[in-house]
Amino acid sequence: MQVHNDEHTQLLPNHVTAGSILPEAEEDYDADTESYRRSAGSYGTNATDIEAVGDKPALKPADTEQKPARSLAGVISVLLLGVFLSNCDGSIVLATNSLISSQFDDLESSGWLVSGSLLATCAMQPIYGRFSDIFGRRNMLLTAYSLFSIGAATCWLGNTMWLVILGRAIAGAGAAGMTSLVSILITDLVSMREVASWRSYVNVVATTGRSLGGPIGGFLADTIGWRWSFFSEIPVTLVAGFLVFCFIKERQQKDEEQKNIREKLKSVDILGALTLALTIVNFVLALDLGGHKFPWTHPLVLGSFGASLFFGIVFVLVESYWAKQPIFPLHLLVNRDIASAYLIMVLQSAAQFGMMFTIPLYFQVTENASATNAGVHLFPSVAGNAVGALCAGFFIKRTGRYKALTVTATLLASFGYLLLILRWHGHTNILESLYIFPCGFGTGVAMSSVFVGLGAGVDTKFMAIAAAGVYLSNSIGTVTGLSIVNAVLQSCLKPRLQKGLDGYADKDKIIRDVLSDISNMKHLKDGASRIVVQAYVESLEKTHFVSLCCTFFGSIIALCWREHKL
Repeated sequence: MQVHNDEHTQLLPNHVTAGSILPEAEEDYDADTESYRRSAGSYGTNATDIEAVGDKPALKPADTEQKPARSLAGVISVLLLGVFLSNCDGSIVLATNSLISSQFDDLESSGWLVSGSLLATCAMQPIYGRFSDIFGRRNMLLTAYSLFSIGAATCWLGNTMWLVILGRAIAGAGAAGMTSLVSILITDLVSMREVASWRSYVNVVATTGRSLGGPIGGFLADTIGWRWSFFSEIPVTLVAGFLVFCFIKERQQKDEEQKNIREKLKSVDILGALTLALTIVNFVLALDLGGHKFPWTHPLVLGSFGASLFFGIVFVLVESYWAKQPIFPLHLLVNRDIASAYLIMVLQSAAQFGMMFTIPLYFQVTENASATNAGVHLFPSVAGNAVGALCAGFFIKRTGRYKALTVTATLLASFGYLLLILRWHGHTNILESLYIFPCGFGTGVAMSSVFVGLGAGVDTKFMAIAAAGVYLSNSIGTVTGLSIVNAVLQSCLKPRLQKGLDGYADKDKIIRDVLSDISNMKHLKDGASRIVVQAYVESLEKTHFVSLCCTFFGSIIALCWREHKL
């Protein structure tokens, strides 16, 4: 199909494809507009009639009088339990990782409970997209649930720190599919104009999971022990997998169809998947270690970057000259629409998560807030994500436009970060603490509109792979933002402390204490305490410039983004 290159290109809708999960319906092809017209009422489906076979999922014909919203709600509701669980799990570990590592007398390794899961998630996200085309959406969802259950069981039963970390990595590999495959399935079920609306509900559930995970994990750890946090995930995951097995049904395959699948199995790009995973893992590992656990010049950090470059070159060669069915086609990365979507996602994620890293620290320093109370101040940003996603879904469904929405969202987030720079100087009232709401709102809008823009600009047969790349971009942006913000904070903070505390006899001890544990500030005298607080406030202010730059460049990319009429 020849695609017009004007600013508002009419594309073949995502729901009209051999790889879509749709009922049989009457279709007419219009050669002049290069688009399909479906007869009214053709989207009526029954949630129990979903089928998926290989890369040709389909739905049985259903009663056309069935309301689409009701049937789609039934389908998506089945998948939301996994979305909630995977997001809740991440917050549980954030809240309990110090307790877990302390039980094994290995507090220094507590960060690997988070990093191990993150590395596995990043490595698996692009792979789920291609494998779901080959093996089917339902089969890969069940695989994801199985991995997550095995990981949770390993953490529950683990008798050493590194066995628990292994369990976290296995669970992270499963969580990658539990989230990304849901959005891929939504693009199979509805037109791109409605994708943002349905994904907004997924975002609300994900936000709820992230919000409740910490309190749930903390409560279980304080009452019956942290192991029960992981044990409780196992039956819930099994129920979620059972619902997927029952409500998303595979179509009975004919002999010829089975033969075709076997041929595709032979062409699975194992080498490409392996080199891509190693490229991502080493890159994310370098970002995670550099500037925080080790200096950027440390051999382990430089070695990880070098390994990432090496495996990246091998991956490009494999995909270009060897793979019959590439795990991630390289031409997607040079597509203007796809590359723009990925860059916007990376920048927005880096901006928000970098900011969220600093917010609890700011209130702990300036108000002596407890860890729990400081964490509560993150709620406006998280709530902004959910509200922004809902508003974006409504707007796109009504207008079919997403470019102006994305530009507005990035500029609104930039305004929020600018307010933090101008107004957060150590005495922040309740109203000023809400300045992070537009930051979260802008990111929530952008994430929904970016996904729609990606789907509108990609060939339908590559939609699953491209969609998985969005989630990978989000993960890479998160790690990048955290790493850069932490590096900026450390580079600004220590010189300010040394300058401000010059003349104090125990200067080195004070600096060492407040850098290792923020609670040590409570034991400082008034004069030293004010100097330390001011040094922290000024350093944290610099970190917000990182977020501001990210969203500003994101708005420039969004301005240059080509919009396709939905």
